[in-house]
Amino acid sequence: MSKLLSYILTPIFLVFFGLTLVIFQPIQWVCFNLFGYSAHKKSVDAFQLVAMWCTRLLGTRYSFNNPYKIPKNKPLIIILNHQSIYDIPPITWHFRAHHVKYVSKKELGKGIPSVSYNLRHGGSVLIDRKKPKESVEAIKIFSNTIETHKRAAVIFPEGTRSRQGVPKRFQTKGLLALFKGIPSAVIVPITVNNSWKMFPYGRFPMGLGTHIAYTIHKPIVLANNDHATLIKDIEKQITEAVAV
Repeated sequence: MSKLLSYILTPIFLVFFGLTLVIFQPIQWVCFNLFGYSAHKKSVDAFQLVAMWCTRLLGTRYSFNNPYKIPKNKPLIIILNHQSIYDIPPITWHFRAHHVKYVSKKELGKGIPSVSYNLRHGGSVLIDRKKPKESVEAIKIFSNTIETHKRAAVIFPEGTRSRQGVPKRFQTKGLLALFKGIPSAVIVPITVNNSWKMFPYGRFPMGLGTHIAYTIHKPIVLANNDHATLIKDIEKQITEAVAV
């Protein structure tokens, strides 16, 4: 019965979500080209919120367990596991006061209305995983901007989605480049659970009633920590909180 209902609701969701992608593309263009960064950021924040509203058609809900006060006058490095594309809008919306920017693969920089435009023009960095040296250099430039403007860099160290929720090993080069380039950062480790359940049957139909839950672990001041040891500790903390 649930799968049958999913076949009915998924096309409705896809229509509304697709319209959201198409409508916010020109909105972003106008905001960015006529009014600048601040207006563009507001349009991106609104886009993330509407995208989350669309998932309500599938019964999706979101929760953040965050008992910590995260400083707004410091650059952040937000590190989390990656289960689906639906990990991203809640992070962008929840941390909107911190001006969230992403370390993303270059393939996402084209072909997806609104998403690709924001990645290209909103301050994120697009990297080619087949060219690790160039990627590290790009992250260095990106890191300098995050450090200077005290924004939030988001990275998924697994490198790709763990489609069944089982965590993948962290890749360290991107993290090390961020740590080196943003020395005054506060690190915010986050565990995301259940977003992989948005795709229980593959790409179609989508899952119903998914509760995507974010557990924010205690923020860590980067300074005076050994980077290699810190990565191991963060990976352990994040992955141990994944419910598989």
